[in-house]
Amino acid sequence: MSAVRYSVGIDLGTTNSVVSYVDLSQVDGEKAPLEVLQIPQLVAPGAIGEKRQLPSFLYQAHEAELAPGDLVLPWDEHPAAIVGELARQLGSKTPIRLVASAKSWLSHAGVDRRSALLPLQSPEEVKRISPLEASIEYLRHMRDAWNARFPDAPLSEQDLVITVPASFDPAARELTVEAAHAVGLTQAVLLEEPQSALYSWIQASEGRWREQVKPGDIILVVDVGGGTTDLSLIAVTDEEGNLVLNRVAIGDHILLGGDNMDLALAYTLKNKLQAEGKRLEPWQIQALTHSCRDAKERLLSDDDTQEVAVVVPSRGSSLIGGTLRTALTREEVNRTLVEGFFPKVDLTERPAAQARTGLTTLGLPYAKDARITAHLAAFLARQIGATGELQGFAPKDGARFLHPTALLLNGGVFKAEALEKRLLEVLNSWLEADGAPPARLLHGADLDLAVARGAAYYGYVRKGKGVRIKGGTAAAYYVGVESAMPAVPGFAPPLEALCIAPFGMEEGTEAELPPYEFGVVVGEPVRFRFFSSTVRRDDVVGTRLDWWPEGEIEELEEIEITLPAEGRQPGEVVPVHLAARVTEVGTLQLEAVAKAGGQRWKVEFDVRAGGRTDEAVETPPEQPRLGIEIDPYTQPPASEAAESSSEGHSDEASASGSSGKKGFWPFGK
Repeated sequence: MSAVRYSVGIDLGTTNSVVSYVDLSQVDGEKAPLEVLQIPQLVAPGAIGEKRQLPSFLYQAHEAELAPGDLVLPWDEHPAAIVGELARQLGSKTPIRLVASAKSWLSHAGVDRRSALLPLQSPEEVKRISPLEASIEYLRHMRDAWNARFPDAPLSEQDLVITVPASFDPAARELTVEAAHAVGLTQAVLLEEPQSALYSWIQASEGRWREQVKPGDIILVVDVGGGTTDLSLIAVTDEEGNLVLNRVAIGDHILLGGDNMDLALAYTLKNKLQAEGKRLEPWQIQALTHSCRDAKERLLSDDDTQEVAVVVPSRGSSLIGGTLRTALTREEVNRTLVEGFFPKVDLTERPAAQARTGLTTLGLPYAKDARITAHLAAFLARQIGATGELQGFAPKDGARFLHPTALLLNGGVFKAEALEKRLLEVLNSWLEADGAPPARLLHGADLDLAVARGAAYYGYVRKGKGVRIKGGTAAAYYVGVESAMPAVPGFAPPLEALCIAPFGMEEGTEAELPPYEFGVVVGEPVRFRFFSSTVRRDDVVGTRLDWWPEGEIEELEEIEITLPAEGRQPGEVVPVHLAARVTEVGTLQLEAVAKAGGQRWKVEFDVRAGGRTDEAVETPPEQPRLGIEIDPYTQPPASEAAESSSEGHSDEASASGSSGKKGFWPFGK
């Protein structure tokens, strides 16, 4: 095993993926020179080119579409998948064979993310793959590209950080880790993308970031990627004369980003063509969307380009009169994106809710309201108390929202200066109306590469060097607790939410719950309900909630499992106490430890099931009971709950049911 030479960061993006690295032998304090890997990839049939970005697309070619020699890579004559630039090009012409937005599908709790469902709506002749498989192929290509460039320092032996949206739920995080493990990258850890962007900004300043921020600052990070909009707040504090960065809040998972913008631009051109009397078929609009993505990126990255020609494919002249040509202009991009996604809205504006119809096509659960400024207004109002526990950060009397003092932007869409100016203008209009000073824009981040660069720098920071952002879990997590009450006709047993991990619980730590009377049922099906909150800051391990305001707590996926009896009778109840762990990669585990013998059962957030539905279902008598039951007459009150935590790991016994899910079953009467 060679010594670790590099800290490597991978931005596994919705639209593009990037690999950055720092040579650990060349670092000096906060000065850590970063490089971006030039990734060899097919740029045309039989042609290899090197690019700093690997387009996150996979193409399922027809067997007669390409010759065998067209797909040869420097490290593989017969690659299992076509990914990158060539996949993107071919898919723009034949979108029914293109796998796109796999990262967004990886976070979609409403589908089985292991099932072969992409490309969506493709004919039977096109092989489908799962979002997990697509992610594996992107990571495989980047691993092989790295190993070809550094044969003496294989990627599996370097420090590796992979970024995920801050709003990724535990299941999506776990699937990302699994994708890395599938290609031998078992040492990978995860980092939230807004934090990574801030790390990149810190690294680029070479220590001068302290001249731009001061104690009392609240940095708002707005990261608009290909598939998601991520909102985070970082507070700057002073500890013994040193500046410390504290991640204090993240936004909800908002499926709103470059994909939505590409579609909006496609409809802009569709309307232009219709005004000329030309009709487009649905499949052509899909192809037009991919073409608009390419045109948008050219217009945003090149100030001299005022318009880009767009060709709409057709199946022949008999359909719509031959090949259609049009153009996307810089003015159309700015107008569509500025007014459609960053309109001027009042601070009291909230994202519009849209009633769902009874029938819908299968697709991603995109945000129903495309106004990013409305989502931002809701986020800042909801987080007004996010800094309450930090000294010197008490909210101003009469304030209607948390007041950022600085703004850091990330994502290629902000290459459009009009978007940067508009967002800052809207934010400052809210601050002025609330009697607060204007926020300033933090410059210096590379909008396309910042996430990967920041991840590589974070790998260096994890060694105890540089500047670390205090984070921990981005939400408080709860498990549903059903009271062990006698059956009452017409009433479900009362449900409580038991806090098992408070907001900010650090990775690699464990917290033992108060000594409530629990037990684990082995050998028969049980189910668990999990919840999370990004706004409750005061709850500690063991806090029990029997009521909460609407919107404060969100239910996650339900888990149904059968735990092995392991020498006991099916249905036997084993007395246990509970503990929660946050793993090194940021996923949550809840454990039951037998009071006699120390045997452990654990339940992790479900990463294998297709996700629960929101429809009401009558519960049959034989349905498994809820996982946790507490006798309300014998348990100590929540005020007696004491939190304890300890560093390190222990050797757990994993329990797998027939569905492959892991878990345990707490006790009740």
